Amino acid sequence: MFEQFSHSNFHSICDKLAAGDPDLALIIQNHGYPPLWSRPNSFETLVHIILEQQVSLASALSALNKLRERVQEITPARVLLLTDEEFKACYCSRQKTAYIKYLAEAIISGQIDLEAMEQMPDDVIRTKLTALKGIGNWTVDVYLMFVLQHTDVFPIGDLAAVNALKRVKNLQKDILKEDLLAVTEQWKPYRTVAAMLLWHYYLSQRAPVPTKPSRKV
Repeated sequence: MFEQFSHSNFHSICDKLAAGDPDLALIIQNHGYPPLWSRPNSFETLVHIILEQQVSLASALSALNKLRERVQEITPARVLLLTDEEFKACYCSRQKTAYIKYLAEAIISGQIDLEAMEQMPDDVIRTKLTALKGIGNWTVDVYLMFVLQHTDVFPIGDLAAVNALKRVKNLQKDILKEDLLAVTEQWKPYRTVAAMLLWHYYLSQRAPVPTKPSRKV
């Protein structure tokens, strides 16, 4: 079964990780605890995550806000009424327009039930969501971490988290993905919170500090 984190246990999990890893302890010592990034379990949130694929957070948010202006409330039924030209006017690429439509249709048909996913383990959620065109492992990782707040997910496809891991652990730039994942094994069952510490470190190296993790893939 999956474990979740919340405001009530987030700092204690950070402390557990710090007690077992001096590099993570140093992040907290130098930069404090990371924010507990979270998002509601909604169609709009998944649309937002799709829009964030391979672009800056600012660009994705701009597109999301344009969609909000166009339909008032981002629901499956409402976005399916939009033409491709209207999506384009909302800064949505042809590919992402298709992905959003696939997701909307899957929710309307009952193929995807977001509320039911709150009781499902990671592997079942990953299988269901990645069956949809345009939703890959990174998108599922973000959903599991920020929306469902499952504790043991490391987003190996996220550039910011991976680059921070390499810096904090002084790893070779060309280290294999499998070897990176092996490094994260020491943080089980709290790899999500470890990743948040790494994002916190990554963002703290930059000024001004954004409000969310950096570009992801």
